[in-house]
Amino acid sequence: MDNVKNDNYYIQKIKKDLAFMVIHMRDVDLEELNINEILLDSMLFRMIQISENAKRLSDEYKQAHGNVPWNALYGLRNRIVHDYGNVDLNIVYETLKKDIPELLDMISE
Repeated sequence: MDNVKNDNYYIQKIKKDLAFMVIHMRDVDLEELNINEILLDSMLFRMIQISENAKRLSDEYKQAHGNVPWNALYGLRNRIVHDYGNVDLNIVYETLKKDIPELLDMISE
């Protein structure tokens, strides 16, 4: 079994998480996200995973893909993990509906 953890491995994991989020948020409005704890937890978990995997990418990869807001990805994880009880659901929802699909497009280019 080939378990090489390199830039390609981490970027594929990021793409998979982004695609999952886009699919599962497609027809979800803010109210549904607010009342569906499983969906919200799942989305927040995926955001954390994306940030963690982005940190594992080489500096060379990140420099070659400077259009991706790497620092924003790291900051998102810290906000979720350290301020979980204070995370603004409106910001999370806007991120899921607008920023995540845009990020998937950037990373897929």
